[in-house]
Amino acid sequence: MPGRTTQSAPTLEQLAAAKQILISCGSGGVGKTTTAAALGAQAAAHLGGRVLVLTVDPARRLANALGLEQFGNTEIRVPDELFRAAGVEPGGELWAAMLDTKQSWDDLVARHAPDAATRDAILANPLYQNITGKFIQSHDYVAMERLYELHQSGRYDLIVVDTPPTRNAVDFLDAPDRMADFFSSRLLRWLIAPYRSRMVSMASKPFYSVADRILGTQVLQDIAEFFILFQTMYDGFVERADAVRRLIEGPATSFVVVSTLEAAPAREAENFMRLLDERGLAIGALVLNKVLPETLLDRDAATVARQLVTSSDEVAAALAGPPKLADSEDLARVLREIGQNFIDYQVVATREAEARSELSRRPAVVATVPYFSQDIADLAGLLRLGDTVWRT
Repeated sequence: MPGRTTQSAPTLEQLAAAKQILISCGSGGVGKTTTAAALGAQAAAHLGGRVLVLTVDPARRLANALGLEQFGNTEIRVPDELFRAAGVEPGGELWAAMLDTKQSWDDLVARHAPDAATRDAILANPLYQNITGKFIQSHDYVAMERLYELHQSGRYDLIVVDTPPTRNAVDFLDAPDRMADFFSSRLLRWLIAPYRSRMVSMASKPFYSVADRILGTQVLQDIAEFFILFQTMYDGFVERADAVRRLIEGPATSFVVVSTLEAAPAREAENFMRLLDERGLAIGALVLNKVLPETLLDRDAATVARQLVTSSDEVAAALAGPPKLADSEDLARVLREIGQNFIDYQVVATREAEARSELSRRPAVVATVPYFSQDIADLAGLLRLGDTVWRT
């Protein structure tokens, strides 16, 4: 990407310039998807090059915010006119895609199958559609495959990935290894053994007799056929799992943890950052959404607020006249409410500051996003959000 640098990244702008993949992660409802889209929009606007926002956690609101009617596995370019309507002349291109699990699995089979006959047999297998939707969290595995494929294509200078909530993020990271482990597991060998050989051991006969009665012979045959065919791609899975791991652990990739400073999301963010740290994965940034303003921590302002509460009658009398601005009692009540609200918010802001200090020990960059009076519903809103964190 034009303007890339290898220096340390004290801002999100420099982090995005230095990396090829940013993986946005966080618990549900903290603004993770919106933050990923905002970072992608800022990168396309100010760094140039081609930027892709890939959402693994399907979210229609991302398509709406980016002004896209069709949104799926095939990358779609966000029109430059939307940037210009928001008052920004883009220096690069912004693209977006949402993972389509079925289509990605079809592409995966076509890529890994040893020959056309095996590919067609897998795609035609009666269990294939059901398995690709539910089998050992295939969504997570194929998401990592899709990310690797897009990175290897060289079409994009920066890919920003919006992941599932952090409770599932470990599954997302571990999916390639779990898939490889499954295809070499004892369970799988038991399932397909009688169909690889006409000889079934005396020890295994009771298992298959019961399975036949419960599932039916045809179902067992379909299962066995599917996995026998899939095992022909085992070497490709293992090789790709290693390649994906190297990509995620390598210098081109960094994680952006998104959270609020509420107790539960902050605790989850702390646990996830610790997990990333233990795995040697780069925590590039922490983005904290809906943060109260630092002015609430001002001691002089707090003193004034307490005076409004304790001396509201005297202050109201002084303000009420002459000339008379309002009824003295009504004004005193309003002043007490204002003062008490400031004091209450200051308590929350103090707790937030302590939580932010705890969370800020690991990331290279910590950025805060204030409360917005309106929901982020379009590209202009994404760019406004991005402006608050891009260079700070």
